[in-house]
Amino acid sequence: MEQHGTHDDLHSERGALAGEHPGRSRNPLVKVRDLAWLEFQKPDLDGAARFARSFGFVPTLQTRDELHLRGVLAGAPCLVVRRGPRSAFLGPTFLAAEAVDLATLADALGSRVEPLADALGGWGVRLHDPSGLPVRVVAGLLEHAALPTQAPLTWNVGHELHRVNATQRPPREPARVERLGHVVLQSNRYRQTLDWYLDTLGMIVSDFLYYEGQRDRGPTMSFIRCDRGSEPADHHTLAMALGPTNRYVHSAYQVADIDALAAGGEHLLEEGYTRSWGIGRHIQGSQIFDYWRDPDGFLVEHFSDGDHFDNTLEPGWAPMTASGLAQWGPPASKDFLGLSPRKSSLEELAGIARALREENEFDLERLRGLVKVGLS
Repeated sequence: MEQHGTHDDLHSERGALAGEHPGRSRNPLVKVRDLAWLEFQKPDLDGAARFARSFGFVPTLQTRDELHLRGVLAGAPCLVVRRGPRSAFLGPTFLAAEAVDLATLADALGSRVEPLADALGGWGVRLHDPSGLPVRVVAGLLEHAALPTQAPLTWNVGHELHRVNATQRPPREPARVERLGHVVLQSNRYRQTLDWYLDTLGMIVSDFLYYEGQRDRGPTMSFIRCDRGSEPADHHTLAMALGPTNRYVHSAYQVADIDALAAGGEHLLEEGYTRSWGIGRHIQGSQIFDYWRDPDGFLVEHFSDGDHFDNTLEPGWAPMTASGLAQWGPPASKDFLGLSPRKSSLEELAGIARALREENEFDLERLRGLVKVGLS
């Protein structure tokens, strides 16, 4: 049986082969600092607000037509939800490193810098990635002050006693979301879209995945972080995967620790919400994870203890398999893999038929590779 080591004993199976994608742009337009917020459209904002409170968000604005949700760390809201006739993901918003970067993007890409709504403050520039997804970059936002966080429990580890004559009783209550961590997107123009984020927003790849037997055709998924120089950043702020349709996959929100995550999950179950997959620990990124479906079917993740890399680390490369999604935990569920009989699953099947008829990167060989992922 083949033994798999790690890339520099850090984060993946191995490094790049000669001539493979370098995972970064030589001369990006700008370098964004972080993911600011995500925007959604939903018909039932009251239902969205109920789930949000159970999941651990704090509303900063709730009107008939708009809902803003924040974590407990200081900063802007991490979700903006607008009322609309159907549920839809409206796109990500990134935080510029410098306000002047907005003008750089606007001039280079034929857009313009515009003031944001009073509740958000600051300025933004609207762009579109090659998949057609609206992307916004912002600066000068209003910042909400920090709120009380969930204090991590004191652990006895091995023979090291840090807690004596005291018990552990984490309450079953909403895990307090601290911040937005990352968003995962799917594109049938994966390579073109990946390169756009690297060239335009200056992001860099932490890990590449490829379909078994198809490495010579290039990667099919990338975990992408912000380039903050010597300052460590989340292993991935954005993840991008090849697929038959252009769509949102999931988004992830940091909580204090595994007890907050697990007890918060028990609270969500008691409230009648649906766990998609968890609890486990990922390989790429190392996060402890727990995935849930919101009332509109969107997949959202609680996570804790993720990796942070500076800009010196080169991308790792590994085969893409369902069993390779976690170091420990239950097998990836049918719901998480998109194999359960949901509306979104049927839409994905229809998308396969369309993608195979149209000009894009998702062809029959890639379909065979994707099928193998679900079986491996």
